[in-house]
Amino acid sequence: MGVAVLLYLDNSIRAAKWLTEDEKVILEQRIATEAQGKVSHPSIRAMFADPRIWLMALIYFCCVMGQYSLTFWLPSLIKAAGVTGVLNIGLFTAIPYSVAVASMILLGRSSDKYRERRWHMAIPLVVGAAAIVCSALAGAHNTGWAIFFLTIAAGGILAASPMFWSLPTAFLGGVSAAAGIAAINSVGNLAGFAAPYMIGSIKDMTQSTDIAIYLLAGILVLGAFIIMRVPAKLVNK
Repeated sequence: MGVAVLLYLDNSIRAAKWLTEDEKVILEQRIATEAQGKVSHPSIRAMFADPRIWLMALIYFCCVMGQYSLTFWLPSLIKAAGVTGVLNIGLFTAIPYSVAVASMILLGRSSDKYRERRWHMAIPLVVGAAAIVCSALAGAHNTGWAIFFLTIAAGGILAASPMFWSLPTAFLGGVSAAAGIAAINSVGNLAGFAAPYMIGSIKDMTQSTDIAIYLLAGILVLGAFIIMRVPAKLVNK
């Protein structure tokens, strides 16, 4: 696909043979309007000196911690809730992800409708944190409730991750957008190593995932708190 894109994808609006001249003008005007007010740093050094880049990286790190924790450990958490058998665990694992699909669509539509980003991301993270704690408290004695809370947690945590990218792209433009997104993504995805390692290590030490779940919930709440520290005028576009 990469080779096909390189060979066949037009490099700009002006070069697109399948657009009429009027369509090219309209699209170029829209992009020029969207670029107004966005930051384009004069150098990579200036970009890395911008505290907003690191703020976004920290927010994304918290989001990815929750996302990877669910991705790697959801089957184990469902097993700990009292579900037995590989097939049954697999079927129950599909439930939270199905709800997360609907949650992503509904939150995205609501965020676009009201042109609001921070609350649409912070609230799902807090709800996900509370739900994942409740799932640990329910434990194997209340399997149905544990699965219910894990489903709510997935709906909040997994929906917040794609919502995140509306934040940095609201104020980054030009080369800074490409370099900034790469930097944020690189730092944030370190959580892909940290989250599974943290949960696995704590489980090995305590023979339980409960403490790791409580710590993860705290990280998610921290992420929500940092999101609300971002000025609304910077990202609500």
